[in-house]
Amino acid sequence: MIESPGALSFMTGYLAAAVGLAVPLALAALGEAVSERAGVINIGLEGSVIWGALGGTMGALAWGPYLGLLAGAGAGAGAAAVFGLFAVRLNTDQIITGTAISVGSLGFTGALFQSRFGSGGVGLDVPTVPSWPLPVLSEIPLLGPTVLDQPATGYALLVLVPLVAWFLGSTRGGLALRAVGEDPGAAEAAGVRVIRVRLLAVLFAGLLAGLAGAHLSLVHTGTFQEGMSAGKGFIAIAVVVLGRWSPWSILAAAGLFGAAEALQFSLQALDLDFPYPLLLALPYVMSLAALAGWFGRARAPAALALPWPSGPGGS
Repeated sequence: MIESPGALSFMTGYLAAAVGLAVPLALAALGEAVSERAGVINIGLEGSVIWGALGGTMGALAWGPYLGLLAGAGAGAGAAAVFGLFAVRLNTDQIITGTAISVGSLGFTGALFQSRFGSGGVGLDVPTVPSWPLPVLSEIPLLGPTVLDQPATGYALLVLVPLVAWFLGSTRGGLALRAVGEDPGAAEAAGVRVIRVRLLAVLFAGLLAGLAGAHLSLVHTGTFQEGMSAGKGFIAIAVVVLGRWSPWSILAAAGLFGAAEALQFSLQALDLDFPYPLLLALPYVMSLAALAGWFGRARAPAALALPWPSGPGGS
């Protein structure tokens, strides 16, 4: 039980930071889960995140923060479309293609930003996305300031999680998508257009990763910074594994990663004698642990990362 005002203030600040850091991870991971359920692992997710951050910044400067979010989502989907063209349509190796997209995107976005705004973008006045506190509910101690006082992206996440869970588990489209990820041959025999389903799943993943990137630039920092994705696209893939490809579990797993990342800021505020740089590695250590199955193993979709040739009925 938290009794002192100081302890309550610390916990509120810590949980608010954890939730804020979890939102972009959960958005990117939710989209990636849909892609992986269709049999495509998009290592290029990091590229979609950084393009979303740049697209969000440029969109906000041109049209305002909310259209900036949409611009970021579109930029992320654009990066995913390039990945889909090569990895899904042309059957290039998904891992190598995704890695090339991610590494190339980090360079291209930095160069584009510098060519447009100069080194560092000094003096940019980027409109940011404000939080929307829910009347009355946001005043609830601890819960209100951390969960019920979110920007548009936070509330969008709370809507998307049940929608994606419902789609995957209770609709014919979700059944077809899961069938493509388990046995594309059987799915094609049943009349499912495997390539089309995979492309749509990849685009959806890029859309949400781009939205996550726009959240970084329009909520967290208020501008674009080179390399600001900071591995979040890669961490999101680990979140998918830890969440066992389930939307609700992914939300919880993202919260765990967000809490781990927020720990470094909260401990620094306490001015403890602790080597804080070690905490910077914590999310990445957790990513390795999740991928290694230290948090428990779950069966991945059977056809994950396996190519599928296009042809009659498969396009």
